Amino acid sequence: MILIVDSEGIAHCLYSETIDLTALGTLSIRRASYVEPDEQGQWWTDLAPAQGPRLGPFARRSAALDAEQQWLESLLARSK
Repeated sequence: MILIVDSEGIAHCLYSETIDLTALGTLSIRRASYVEPDEQGQWWTDLAPAQGPRLGPFARRSAALDAEQQWLESLLARSK
């Protein structure tokens, strides 16, 4: 998990249950993307909520989720 703490002391990360984030304080969770299948059963990652691209198609949902995570974590890394 990449956890970025900004100059105001606010932590930013891609949510997971790797650590108990409530230990850091009150959480504010926002959707950053959608992973959905199309009519042909191909999977797409829509990163529009994070002002990002639409990635895909992927044959497996897990591949779409991996692409989602990589893109969002690269966004976090750029915000350092």
